[in-house]
Amino acid sequence: MTTKIVIGLDGTETGERAIAFAKDLAARISSCELLVVYVIEWSPFTFQTPEENAQRHKRREEEIELATTRIVTPAVDALNAAGFTAHGIVRHGDVAETLNAITVENGGNQIVVGRASADGFKKRLFGSSTQNLVMHADVPVTVVN
Repeated sequence: MTTKIVIGLDGTETGERAIAFAKDLAARISSCELLVVYVIEWSPFTFQTPEENAQRHKRREEEIELATTRIVTPAVDALNAAGFTAHGIVRHGDVAETLNAITVENGGNQIVVGRASADGFKKRLFGSSTQNLVMHADVPVTVVN
């Protein structure tokens, strides 16, 4: 049976620490696949003009391409070059919900993320993505400092 570890990246050094931890963990497991995931925060509750809605799909596709090129592909390529089996996914949505959904859809056994959180008012109002993920994930979550 192949163990699947999902690595949630955020484009910062905390994501690099999550990758390092997942690599160490995967090296200890005989059959392990790494799934590198980047979620572009997106809210369906944003109100836009008709002109903005016309451009929305195009912007979303551009954001996915940019995140794939700059963040996910380099991480996947480095993992594959180091001898790991790795794949990548970029998607829009609520970070915690989407990361959990991708994990479940792909049969993931564990999620590894770096500790990063929102600041100030946003954190008090909504909580951080990491906190929400830990509280609601369907699989164990490892948070790396």
